Amino acid sequence: MSRSAHPAGPRHADVLPEGHYSAPPTDLNALDPKVWSRTVTRGADGAVSVGGIEVTRLAEEFGTPAYFLDEDDFRTRCRAWRDAFGPDADVFYAGKAFLSRAVVKWLHEEGLNLDVCSGGELATALAAGMPAERIAFHGNNKSQEEIERAIEAGVGRIVLDSFQEIVRVAHTAERLGKRQPVQIRVTVGVEAHTHEFIATAHEDQKFGIALAGGQAAEAVRRALKLDGLELIGIHSHIGSQIFDMAGFEVSARRVVQLLAEVRDEHGVELPEIDLGGGLGIAYTSDDDPREPHEIAKALGEIVARECEAAKLRMPRISVEPGRAIVGPTAFTLYEVGTIKPLEGLRTYVSVDGGMSDNIRTALYDAEYSVALVSRTSDAEPMLARVVGKHCESGDIVVRDAFLPADVAPGDLIAVPATGAYCRSMASNYNHSLRPPVVAVRDGQARVVVRRETEEDLLRLDVG
Repeated sequence: MSRSAHPAGPRHADVLPEGHYSAPPTDLNALDPKVWSRTVTRGADGAVSVGGIEVTRLAEEFGTPAYFLDEDDFRTRCRAWRDAFGPDADVFYAGKAFLSRAVVKWLHEEGLNLDVCSGGELATALAAGMPAERIAFHGNNKSQEEIERAIEAGVGRIVLDSFQEIVRVAHTAERLGKRQPVQIRVTVGVEAHTHEFIATAHEDQKFGIALAGGQAAEAVRRALKLDGLELIGIHSHIGSQIFDMAGFEVSARRVVQLLAEVRDEHGVELPEIDLGGGLGIAYTSDDDPREPHEIAKALGEIVARECEAAKLRMPRISVEPGRAIVGPTAFTLYEVGTIKPLEGLRTYVSVDGGMSDNIRTALYDAEYSVALVSRTSDAEPMLARVVGKHCESGDIVVRDAFLPADVAPGDLIAVPATGAYCRSMASNYNHSLRPPVVAVRDGQARVVVRRETEEDLLRLDVG
């Protein structure tokens, strides 16, 4: 079910007519493999397992709410992207989706590069041992301190996002006695089919330098003249949670046209283009994401065709999957607290987390799936809204879903596909404690990001 979001969020008192919703699933106990990570199964006793460990045991050991990350699935997806694009292209994991030292180590071991967009993400990458030359540094307003640290560390590329940044990075590199490899991020005027807050290639937004009006061409002129910069290519990112490749085709065509203009004006063929990330994942059974090999084939063919038409050498392609790797590999486990049936409308199922561990539903009107995972049930399906415990009417985790009618306090329910942006965007709203991230693999579970404590909160409050 799709729904257009009001810019401020869902409409107040939005009550949909009876019969609006799709029919409930035939089997509420089934787990759609499109939505859940690869090692998630439901056992003979009815409890769901991940990595060979039942969720009831995980809840006892680590508490709820908690994010459980399927390490095997994460590594498998890394290899799928790496193998799909091959040795003549680069895959940069977009760290903003979720980053921890454990994840950085996995990326390093699986042969992926890393894209960071803040000093904190850069610090995490370096602390975990990612070689600096395999790091790309993004951001629309990098501080002077962040720029200096990135250049001193020797990052493989800095993506320039404004005319001011071109000068700032160049002067910093010269002062440090270095020549910094850079790409210029351009906005190509593509309207991605996604929520307005995560569409990033139309011209009326904060990212990049517009192709329109010759601004991107001027940025190239300035970058080529500065001794502190080595301009290696053009970067374009059209948005997030995208299923339609048409936007990438338009973007690639316009980027290649810019490469041809650079060649014609300056006699330089820039060797790289980065087409960004943003490929969608399945949050519900209605979503139909593409596999990495399909994406690699489509992007390669688009760029090759456009370069042949422009009589350009084929540049090295980079992509930046984040959500597409980590999103499907994790679920959030909650304990049910209260049940409130509203006759003729729906049943509100309250859990021990909420918008502090998943802001995406409130922020983007995002849709999720949910399942009863501590047991099976033969009860009739009921239309439910899974909500959190925060003092906010918009504190909604899953807006509309079907759960068994006998769901009760103490049951465990899980929301899949929460690996991307949920922990990254988590907050301490109502002084809640951010949940842990627990990696599970081959019957073993270990905390990779620990649960916050009240001591953590009080330590920051200096009085």
